[in-house]
Amino acid sequence: MKLDSHEFRSRCSIARALEIIGDRWTLLVIRDLMWHGKDTFLALQGSEERIPANLLAQRLKRLEALGILRREAYQQRPVRYRYLLTEEGLSLEPVLLELMAWGHAKLEGGFYHPDTQRSVPAGTSGRNR
Repeated sequence: MKLDSHEFRSRCSIARALEIIGDRWTLLVIRDLMWHGKDTFLALQGSEERIPANLLAQRLKRLEALGILRREAYQQRPVRYRYLLTEEGLSLEPVLLELMAWGHAKLEGGFYHPDTQRSVPAGTSGRNR
């Protein structure tokens, strides 16, 4: 089930995007893979938001099936996987940046600068680099 073969419930672009990445956990998994160097199940599960193991496993399988991430074995006994964003997954960075900017400006959340790998605390200007 890749993105180009997924059967959507709506013709609306927003509804379609939300169908793929619109739940709470999916964008946080993508964020951690993209910016925070968390590429294993345990590392992803150790994020501040504490995604339950069953939900993380579901999200990883779905994102892989959609072609947003891929997995590769980094250990054979027992087999353990590393998760990597594909080009489709990496193309979500502008979406994450805008969502983060909105959350920083309107909800006083922190702002992470992917280029400098530094966080700006709530209440300060997140857009100035």
